[in-house]
Amino acid sequence: MNLKRIFGAILTLLGIASLIFAAQMFLLATGTERDIKSLIIYGVLGLIFFVSGISLVKTTKDES
Repeated sequence: MNLKRIFGAILTLLGIASLIFAAQMFLLATGTERDIKSLIIYGVLGLIFFVSGISLVKTTKDES
């Protein structure tokens, strides 16, 4: 069992969940400053988690 691959998958799932939450906030946003800040924070963190998780899964080699 490869720990890096599991951690990469967890990061990817967290990134997807955060991006979905940011998209939902975008659809329901009223335009207040607090909504926009939260939208940017969740979107950026989701993107960072997603990209780092995908790259970690991609670059980790399978060892038998």
